[in-house]
Amino acid sequence: MLLEDGSHAHGATWRGQPVGSFGRAAAFSMNGPKPLSAGEGGFVATDDTELYYRVLLHGQYNKRCRREIPADHALAPYAVTGMGLKLRIHPLAAALAAAQLPRLKGYLAGREAVAARMRRALRGVPGIDVPHPPSHVSPAWYALPLRYRPDQLAGLPVERFLEAVHAEGADEVDLPGSTRALGDHSLFHTPGALLPGYADHQGPAADSFTTARRVHGSTVKLPVWHRDQDLHLADAYTAAIIKVAEHHKELVK
Repeated sequence: MLLEDGSHAHGATWRGQPVGSFGRAAAFSMNGPKPLSAGEGGFVATDDTELYYRVLLHGQYNKRCRREIPADHALAPYAVTGMGLKLRIHPLAAALAAAQLPRLKGYLAGREAVAARMRRALRGVPGIDVPHPPSHVSPAWYALPLRYRPDQLAGLPVERFLEAVHAEGADEVDLPGSTRALGDHSLFHTPGALLPGYADHQGPAADSFTTARRVHGSTVKLPVWHRDQDLHLADAYTAAIIKVAEHHKELVK
């Protein structure tokens, strides 16, 4: 069964097909900087009735489950308690998201324009490789990921590079945090404290996920805006990166 995590990809497509439509179900979150934002919360998209009932029992039990799961269904007896979790989105957040959904296409067009502007500005800057999505891909541009190349900046460590960029006022430029090789997370390496039944689980070998680790260790990401009035922010961020790259020799100790 394929379950998609579309948390950062609202409206993104691959060969014309939207992210979230490839698997049996897809989960999307809607916190602050996401292309579709409701402040917090999320939703699951699926056309699988059985899976839908299980999603309801996971976070929407009691009234909604009793109303939507047929009384003669095998899962109906669990409508009152569900799985013991109530993880439903707050109704106000759902209303905010629903009101924004018709605007999503415009948001994405704005992000595409700003991302293209930032990529043009950074193209050819030493130490920075900009992404070049293939023609059959339409990103949502939750962020602008850059490949950091210390070999082009006299070996300047990425941490020192970021420190200098932040000093220029571009303090939202950062390194990916949770999006890293699974083996680097305690949940997948030593899950026993959280999941006692998996205390004897053998985590991934030290040399697992070498490509993921390499990508994570060389990625810097920038925010992407979508409004014309935010273009000055986009330009200020790229200017900060260009300035630091041009003066990198002064930062190498």
